[in-house]
Amino acid sequence: MSVRDLIKLAFNAKEYAYSPYSNFKVGAALVAGNDVVYTGCNIENAAYTPTNCAERTAFFKAVSEGVYDFKRIVVVGGNNELCYPCGVCRQVMQEFCDENEFEIIVAKDEENYEVYKLKDLLPKGFKLE
Repeated sequence: MSVRDLIKLAFNAKEYAYSPYSNFKVGAALVAGNDVVYTGCNIENAAYTPTNCAERTAFFKAVSEGVYDFKRIVVVGGNNELCYPCGVCRQVMQEFCDENEFEIIVAKDEENYEVYKLKDLLPKGFKLE
C-alpha cells in the first residue's frame, strides 16, 4: 500500500476521534509485517490518564489479534500541522518494532509528509535486553 493510501486511511480514522476536551483529533494507520493495516484514533477521558493516543489504539488493536511485527505507521492530526507521536507511543513502538527499520510517517496531507526511523525519534529507548 502506498504512503498516500495510508495517509488517507489515517485521515479517515481521525474522523472517529473522541476528543471533547482538547478538540485535537488524531488518526493513525499502522502496517503490520503481513501488510494488514490497523487504524486508530485518539480517545480522551475526563480523568486524563485513561486517554489513549491514536498510535497506541492501532498497536493495541493489532496486538489483541496476535500481531507483533510491524513495518510503518502514519500519524495525522491537529489543524493541518505535522503531528508527532508522544513519548509513550514511541516507547510502545520500541516494544514491538525494529528501531532501525520501523518507519514513522507524519503527514499534513497526501503531498506533505516526513518519514523517520524509530531510532531517530526515540534514541536510547527502553528494551527488554
